[in-house]
Amino acid sequence: MDDAASTLGQTATPLSQAELDAITDQLIEKLKTVYDPEIPVDIYELGLIYKVDVSDTKDVVIDMTLTAPGCPVAGEMPGWVEDAVKEIPEIKSCKVELVFDPPWDPSRMSDEAKLQLNMF
Repeated sequence: MDDAASTLGQTATPLSQAELDAITDQLIEKLKTVYDPEIPVDIYELGLIYKVDVSDTKDVVIDMTLTAPGCPVAGEMPGWVEDAVKEIPEIKSCKVELVFDPPWDPSRMSDEAKLQLNMF
């Protein structure tokens, strides 16, 4: 149990592997609905999602990056990701952090993204 749960007098039942797998599938599905407006590929396939943590209380924290630090939608994209994730009924909250270490590069893209962008 983490400090926040003990402070509030709440106890969280650990998520089963089946629950975590189902939430993971839903998270990926929702992340694939968010696109970088300058690139016709979703942020998941672009490799912009670095880390997703799901707590036993179904709070989600996502570390993501951008293709470039000066991306014109840098201030908006984390909100788009939060909004997409919050569409999952089981999710209690979502927080998105922008990180730039390690820097994004095309090697993080999936084969599907490379195919869509003719990068083979």
